[in-house]
Amino acid sequence: MGSFSRAQVSSALATTVDFGLLFGLVEHAGVWYVAATAIGTLAGGITNFLVNRYWTFRASHKVWHEQAFRYAIISVSSMLLNAGGVWAVTEWFGVHYSVSVVVVSALVGLLFNFPLHRHYVFSHKR
Repeated sequence: MGSFSRAQVSSALATTVDFGLLFGLVEHAGVWYVAATAIGTLAGGITNFLVNRYWTFRASHKVWHEQAFRYAIISVSSMLLNAGGVWAVTEWFGVHYSVSVVVVSALVGLLFNFPLHRHYVFSHKR
């Protein structure tokens, strides 16, 4: 339960970075919401990797580049799920992108990112 709680804090910090960029790029720089979703996800992912490695899963004793490679695989998949999910919910259901991104990112985070980070990227068995 401890790593799950820390993961939620890490996720909140990464989400702040992610959404800050997303909304800033769309609302102030005129970037297409799908591209801005991908950019925000990338920046949030880098933030999340660092916090997870050093604090959430306390896995800094492991070889960082192996973790980074596994994390990159998950992050690219997550970015595609987020960008595609936001597009689908926004376009198919007519939901504003700001609502779509919150719903989609919560689902991807809980059902995809956390289990794979815990058991694949930062596993103590590796």
